[in-house]
Amino acid sequence: MAKFEECLQRLEKIVQELEQGDAPLEKSLTLFEEGMQLSSACRTELEQAEGKVEILLKKGGKLQAEPFEPLTEKAPAQR
Repeated sequence: MAKFEECLQRLEKIVQELEQGDAPLEKSLTLFEEGMQLSSACRTELEQAEGKVEILLKKGGKLQAEPFEPLTEKAPAQR
């Protein structure tokens, strides 16, 4: 999954560069276009991972998709 992390890191750098506002308009547009492509690629990889998780949750021959609930400080993991 290194590709996802690499895309995300590059996307973060693009956002930082665009937020600085120092780049000329043409470069900003090029960076924005690259950022949109990276965002799309990351979203696709996340959707594929979600599909794999749903397959792993298959029970009794029927797919039972269970919503992912990220851990927060307010809701510690149940063990």
